[in-house]
Amino acid sequence: MSKPRIAVIISSTRKTRFADKPANWFMDKVADHPDLDFDLIDLRDQNLPFFDEPASNLWMPSQDPNASAWQDKLAGYDGYVFVVAEYNRSITGALKNALDQSYKEWNRKPLAAVAYGSLGGARALEHLRLIGIELQMVPLRNAVHIGGADFFKVSPLGENAPISAIEDHLQAALTAMLDELVWWTGATKAARQA
Repeated sequence: MSKPRIAVIISSTRKTRFADKPANWFMDKVADHPDLDFDLIDLRDQNLPFFDEPASNLWMPSQDPNASAWQDKLAGYDGYVFVVAEYNRSITGALKNALDQSYKEWNRKPLAAVAYGSLGGARALEHLRLIGIELQMVPLRNAVHIGGADFFKVSPLGENAPISAIEDHLQAALTAMLDELVWWTGATKAARQA
C-alpha cells in the first residue's frame, strides 16, 4: 500500500528568495520518512495567472487551463507543507493567488509549515492558517519557525550559514510537526475515503 503524499509548496517566487535553503533542508529531513512521501512544488514553475475566474472551482469549473492543471496537481495530495516567507506581516502574493486558484482540492487535508522571517514567519503563518480554515483545511498547531538570531545566522542578510548551524534549535519543532502531520493525514484520508 502506498504512503500518503504530501506536497511541499515553496511560496516565494523572487529571484533572491531565501526559501530554497529551508525547503531543501526540509526535503533532506523527510527523504526517507516511514509514513509519508513528500514532493517539492515550486510556485515559480506553475505558470498561474492572477485569479480571474467567474467563481471558485467549488461553484464552477475553472476556465484557465493553467488553473485547471494546478487543481489537478493538488488533487493528488493528502496534505501540504508550506515553506512560508513573511512579506509585510503576511504571506506572499504568489501564495495567496495559488490558494485562490483552487478550493475543492485543499478541502479536508492538513496544512503544515516551515516559516521564516525576523519573527519566524509567525504573522504570515497565522494568516495562512486563517485562509486554510476557509479552504476547509486542517491547520496544524505545530510548525517549524526560523526567526530572530537563527534567521540572521542562516540568511544571506546575515551570516548565510547552512541550516545545519541552527538545526539543533529546529529539531524538536520538526519532530512535533511531522508527528502531528502523520496523525492528521491518516485521519483525514480515512475520513475522505469513508
